[in-house]
Amino acid sequence: MKEKLEKIKLEFNQDIKEVKSLKDVENIKVKYFGKSGFFAQIMPLLKNASNEEKPVLGALINDVKKELQNILDEKNKVFEDAEINAKLQSEKIDITLPAENSFLGGRHPINLVLNKIFNAFRDMGFSIYFSNEMEKSEYNFDTLNIPQDHPARDSQDTFYLDDKFLLRSHTTTFQNYVLKEFKPPIKMVNFGKVYRGDEPDPTHMPVFYQFDVMVVDKNLSLADLKGFLVNFAKKMFGEQTNIRLRPSFFPFTEPSCEVDVTCVKCGGKGCTVCKKSGWVEILGGGMIHNNVLENAGVDSNVYSGFALGIGIDRIVMSLTNAQDLRMLYENDIRFLKQYK
Repeated sequence: MKEKLEKIKLEFNQDIKEVKSLKDVENIKVKYFGKSGFFAQIMPLLKNASNEEKPVLGALINDVKKELQNILDEKNKVFEDAEINAKLQSEKIDITLPAENSFLGGRHPINLVLNKIFNAFRDMGFSIYFSNEMEKSEYNFDTLNIPQDHPARDSQDTFYLDDKFLLRSHTTTFQNYVLKEFKPPIKMVNFGKVYRGDEPDPTHMPVFYQFDVMVVDKNLSLADLKGFLVNFAKKMFGEQTNIRLRPSFFPFTEPSCEVDVTCVKCGGKGCTVCKKSGWVEILGGGMIHNNVLENAGVDSNVYSGFALGIGIDRIVMSLTNAQDLRMLYENDIRFLKQYK
């Protein structure tokens, strides 16, 4: 056993002298310390030794193994240090050279519009409420007066996570929380991503931004909603902006309306963006349905309110040069740098 160990040491020392790279070090490591290496082969020989010899020979093998391992580690460190120094030399930067012009980024068009929206609502005395993107199916549909047979409940239109939870399809879900957490009067706005099973095209995306507004107080009417909409439209699109209300239907509001604003591109004269009509639809809303208030424990005989949901991406398209909704999400630098 001792002769075998001496022979291993001699061969190891000879191999070490011929090492020229980290790869050579790795080959030696495998040769002597690998699963099929010399030390792996010599250990089974201990079973042939007597009980008195086994502890002595075992300690001897470990000593030799440790000695050779230390030598190998030192050699490995020498080559690692040399490799690092070579890399530092090749990658060093001459700080006396003139600096290259760097491209400074800017805010994304969606963020620019969001900031403008926040400022508008702050000026009008609204509080901001943040809610989860993952929502209970009950809060997304049932408590908002959406019937069981409504097509929006279909799995082709809504992203279900399981039987009880889904990715919210509108930010209107925040009404469930606000009406239970706060007592009227309420002036709240909520914004964030919503998810629907739409195929991407110039006016639709499966993920887009939306914000919802809710005001609850005594003696509110559709006239109050119209007054708010006029104020909001002028803050967002300019004092020259007019609005138009068209009757519509939403399960959670009654009466309901679609809201158009004067086309920003043509000032109401008619262009390709507004399809020659002079108007661009930006939101839908109405007076909060009595069932929604009652479901949240608010007495609809005492309080009334209005609510509306706005697609932020549509507003961004109205205020920018985007002709296709997909442009807002494709990160094309040629488009984004216009808003630096």
